[in-house]
Amino acid sequence: MFVSVIGYVAAAVGSMLMVPQVIRSWRTREVDDLSFGMVWLYVTNCALWLAYGVLSGLPPVWLTNGIALAISLVQLGLKIRYRTVPEVRR
Repeated sequence: MFVSVIGYVAAAVGSMLMVPQVIRSWRTREVDDLSFGMVWLYVTNCALWLAYGVLSGLPPVWLTNGIALAISLVQLGLKIRYRTVPEVRR
């Protein structure tokens, strides 16, 4: 029972990892200090774990990573929407 509780708490924390950044990006509309690479890696990680959970028939794995994927896609959308395009120097 104790091991399961630790697993579920870890899954919940892992799923919510990006939430503080999403809230900050949403409120401030500032995303220049956020790496595209990090967001893409997080999206890819969640998508792969989601696929693994679905293919392995592990509902806790696909459920938590499905939630995390949705959150990370929101962050990716915010990064794209609020990014500043650098000026072209001549």
